[in-house]
Amino acid sequence: MSKAGPVVLVTGGSRGIGAAIAAAAARRGYRVAVNYAANETAAKAVVDAIEADGGEAMAVAGDVAREADVVAMFAAIDERFGRLDALVNNAGVVDRKARLDQMSAERLERMMAVNVVGTMLCAREAVRRMSTKHGGKGGAIVNLGSVAARLGSPGEYVDYAAAKAAVETFTTGLAREVAEEGIRVNAVSPGLVATEIHASGGQPDRIERLRGMIPMKREGRPEEIANAVLWLLSEEASYTTGAILTVSGGR
Repeated sequence: MSKAGPVVLVTGGSRGIGAAIAAAAARRGYRVAVNYAANETAAKAVVDAIEADGGEAMAVAGDVAREADVVAMFAAIDERFGRLDALVNNAGVVDRKARLDQMSAERLERMMAVNVVGTMLCAREAVRRMSTKHGGKGGAIVNLGSVAARLGSPGEYVDYAAAKAAVETFTTGLAREVAEEGIRVNAVSPGLVATEIHASGGQPDRIERLRGMIPMKREGRPEEIANAVLWLLSEEASYTTGAILTVSGGR
């Protein structure tokens, strides 16, 4: 079992914003559990990069929408590190651009299962470990929302927008629920960010198409979202809980 340094779990940590958060956490002294659903190679690449830079990390498989996977993932972290100090609920999915009247029940169920239920299941396991009510020493949770929760994403992803709105409401409620138990719960609400998620949703040109709508006239970088997440995890944010921090270039 490892002995030094706080431990953070980053779900969906194998690419994009999650990978940037994992790397930033390691640079700040965290030991990092990098969760992935399917791409083991990508997750191991993130772990290798952290270790090459002198940090400590592990890759841990699990579909956050499956309770058994979530329980097993946290058990693996317990075994390796023996503690958990922070959770970043970054894992999420999007789908093809569509109107609601084109969406199947299967798509809607998967959207909610990963983005909402997965966030809540991981937070549940974190609370069971961090809460002073359960013998823990406190900790911090950061959930990834989206400006889509406010904008609604009409004609594109109203299901994704609704899921992220649920995540942000959950953040507010959980923050108040566990505030006396040493756990801070906040969210980061990113705007348009340069990651692979746009291509995976069938819109590889989405950034170019929407860039002009952003007051700063540029997309965000994953590292900029990671910096906001790490601030919320840090002692600099010790009196901040229930906050939704928008990082969107002004949109």
